[in-house]
Amino acid sequence: MSYTLPPEWETQSAVLLTWPHDKTDWAPILTDIENVYIQLACHIAERQLLVVACHSSDIQSHVASLLESYNVNIGNVRLFIAPCNDTWARDHGPITLLSEKREPKLLDFTFNAWGAKYHANLDNEINGHLFKQPFFDAALTQKNDLILEGGSIESDGAGTLMTTSICLLNENRNAHLSKQEIEEQLLTSLGMKQVLWIDHGHLAGDDTDAHVDTLARFAPEGIVYVQCNDKTESHYAELSNMEKQLESFENTSGERYRLFPLPMPNPISNEDGELLPATYANYLIINGAVLVPTYNDDKDAAALNVIQKAHPNHDIIGVDCNAVIQQFGSLHCLTMQIPAGVIV
Repeated sequence: MSYTLPPEWETQSAVLLTWPHDKTDWAPILTDIENVYIQLACHIAERQLLVVACHSSDIQSHVASLLESYNVNIGNVRLFIAPCNDTWARDHGPITLLSEKREPKLLDFTFNAWGAKYHANLDNEINGHLFKQPFFDAALTQKNDLILEGGSIESDGAGTLMTTSICLLNENRNAHLSKQEIEEQLLTSLGMKQVLWIDHGHLAGDDTDAHVDTLARFAPEGIVYVQCNDKTESHYAELSNMEKQLESFENTSGERYRLFPLPMPNPISNEDGELLPATYANYLIINGAVLVPTYNDDKDAAALNVIQKAHPNHDIIGVDCNAVIQQFGSLHCLTMQIPAGVIV
C-alpha cells in the first residue's frame, strides 16, 4: 500500500501539544506561556481533539484542572504522561502519512534538538509513549533513523515537498548522507514525487537552521511566504533571493504556485538584546480555522488578511505570541497535527 504526506489542511483528528513546566526553559515566564497554551487548547478543542503530553502525573492533574477552569471542552481532551526536555511538538511529534484509502501510518523520525543544540533524550521518546495510549488507534507506526523535524518540511498534498537546504543539508543533522541521498530518503519515506529546495532565507535569532515553517508555507491557494521590502533591513538580500526562487517553483503538473507575501513584524528583541525570529508564517491550520501568531504589531492585520486570501475556506484567528517568541518559536512550532483516523 502506498502512503503520502498530506497537506496540513487535510481533515484532522487531533493536535498534539507538549505542556510546559518549571523544569523547561519556560520556567521564568511559565504563567505567560501557559496562557498561550490555554488559548490554543480552547480553539483546538472547540473543533477537534486535543492531545497533551504531560511531564508527570502532577503536571497531568494541573493541566486537567487548568483546562476545566477555563471551560475548555474537556470531552475533546486526551492527556497522557510523557517526560519531556522541552515542548516543541512540531519537531518531536509523529509525522503522519495517509494511504489512498485514508489509512494512516505514523512515522517516528529521530529528533536531535536541531543539531544537538540542546538535550533531547526525553523528547525523542514522547512518540513511543503516545503510541501506547488507549485513545490511540492501532495505526501502523514506524521508527525511522533519519534525523528530521516536522517544522523542516511542507507538503502541498499533490506530491511536492518543500524544505530548506540550510536545515536538511546541515552537517549537524545527517552528515553521513549527501543531498541526493537525503532527497531519496524523503521521497521514499514520505511518499512524495519531488522536493523543492529553498536555498535562501533565514531569520535572525532562529536556532532551527531555517525551518521552512518560519519562511514559506503551502496553502490551498499557493505558497504563503515572508517578504522583506526594506533594502536597509538585514534580511533583505536573503529573503529577496528566496522570493525569486519561490517564483520559479512548479508543482508536479508543471504549474507555478500563486504567491502570497507576508509582511515582517517589527523587530522584537529579548532582555539580552538578542533579535527574536518573529514571523507570521508560523501559523497552525486546524479543522476550519487557521491560528496565526500576532505580536501587538501594526503589521498584524495585514498578515491576517494575506493568510485569509490563501486559506479562503478557513476562519483566521490571531493569537498573541509575544511570550512564545521569547524561546525563539511560535504557534506551528508548539503543535503537531494528527490527521483523521488516528486518535479516538
